[in-house]
Amino acid sequence: MAVDFYGTGRRKRSTARVFLKPGTGNISINRRTLENHFPTASIRTRITEPLELCEATERFDITATAAGGGVAGQAGALKLGIARALVQADPELRPRLKKAGMLTRDARIKERKKYGLAGARKRFQFSKR
Repeated sequence: MAVDFYGTGRRKRSTARVFLKPGTGNISINRRTLENHFPTASIRTRITEPLELCEATERFDITATAAGGGVAGQAGALKLGIARALVQADPELRPRLKKAGMLTRDARIKERKKYGLAGARKRFQFSKR
């Protein structure tokens, strides 16, 4: 039986559940291929960054579910989930991933709109007369 390693990632409003198992490097997100789910090359490289840093692109098959938020948020959530699962698979990778800042959750979220303002901080146009 193949051993699964699990990592949860969150970014903005997105949540990703990542399952790593020894394999050939296939990546499946919401039962779709990586190229199908994320057509932009820059976002795909952001997701595979932890794998490339640990030279594990061909060692693991990744099955993930990403929900909520947009494309960039889901990519960030997947990146964190993959990094956490890699640490679970091999604890010796932790210092390398930690130094690269891939185990830190990006806590920035959308600021709420305030009453009397046009947005979170934007004000309505001032009129003197």
